[in-house]
Amino acid sequence: MKRGVSFEIPNEYGSLLSKVLEPVDISTFSWRIGNGEAYKVVDGRLDENLFLGYKDSIEGEDLKDLLENKPSYIIFADLQAYPSGELSYVETYEEFMGSKCEFVLLIVDCSYVTLYCKNKQSIELLYHHAKECGFKDVEYITDDNDARTSLIAW
Repeated sequence: MKRGVSFEIPNEYGSLLSKVLEPVDISTFSWRIGNGEAYKVVDGRLDENLFLGYKDSIEGEDLKDLLENKPSYIIFADLQAYPSGELSYVETYEEFMGSKCEFVLLIVDCSYVTLYCKNKQSIELLYHHAKECGFKDVEYITDDNDARTSLIAW
């Protein structure tokens, strides 16, 4: 069974996270912000924390605005999408499957993206979108090849 997709994005400043999530209407979710390291980019330089002012969650409209309109540099990211107002916390794939969480997005070392998703159609959209964007090493995450023991980036 397909669990999600993984791929490699360029290690560069910009709006890559917005590009990665383009097939998903991120504005319809509440997003839990886990541990990570992400910065706004101002005048070509790293500036303040991308999620400064958001303790541990962000509403989808705010996240969409942040990702589309503020250049950033993501080193590590751990984001989980829930139906609006239904935030909780998952650490394992089993917890993810038993929860209301719809997406888990992990970025490690600026480039390695892992996206878990419950909706099979969304998995297909994300996979084909990553291919169309020219991201490297696009693969499905399946029951057979998933070696991850936790859904935490850092």
